[in-house]
Amino acid sequence: MEWITNPVIVWLAVLIILVVIEIFTLGLTTIWFAGGALLAIVVAALGGPVWLQILVAAVVSGVLLFFTRPVAMKYFNRDRERTNAESLVGRQAIVISEINNLQGIGQVTINGMEWTARSIMDGQTIGTGEIVIIRGINGVKLLVEREKNLAGSEEDLAQSHVN
Repeated sequence: MEWITNPVIVWLAVLIILVVIEIFTLGLTTIWFAGGALLAIVVAALGGPVWLQILVAAVVSGVLLFFTRPVAMKYFNRDRERTNAESLVGRQAIVISEINNLQGIGQVTINGMEWTARSIMDGQTIGTGEIVIIRGINGVKLLVEREKNLAGSEEDLAQSHVN
C-alpha cells in the first residue's frame, strides 16, 4: 500500500487510465486531462504539495481543453465523410409539388427519392419544376431555397421583356 502514499505513482496511474480511455474512445475527451496529469507528475516528483499538484493538473487540463481542442477537432474532422441524409445538404433537388410554408405543403425529389420540403424563407412560394438547393434538414423535411442563378436569370428575362 506504499503506492497510495507516493503521489508520483498515483498521478502515473491516473495518466495511464486517461490514456487508455482515450485509446478506446478516440473522442478527444480525456487526452487533455492526461496532459494535466503529466505535469502533475512533474510537480509531485519535484516534491510539490498535493494542493499544488491538483491545481497544476486542473489548470493545465483546462488550458489544453480550451485552446487546443477546437483546433484538434477541426483537424481530425476535416476528412469526415458525410453520410445518409446529411450528404444531401448543398445538393440540388427538383420541386415536384409546390412549396408553400404557410400551407405546410411541398415536395422535392433527389436521387429518385421524394422528400417533404419547406423553404428557408417564410412567405416564399416555390413552384413545381423549379430547381432548389438543399440548405439543411429539420426532422424529415428538407430546408431548401431557390437556386440563385436560375432565380436571377428569370428576373433578368422578365426585366428584358418589360423594357
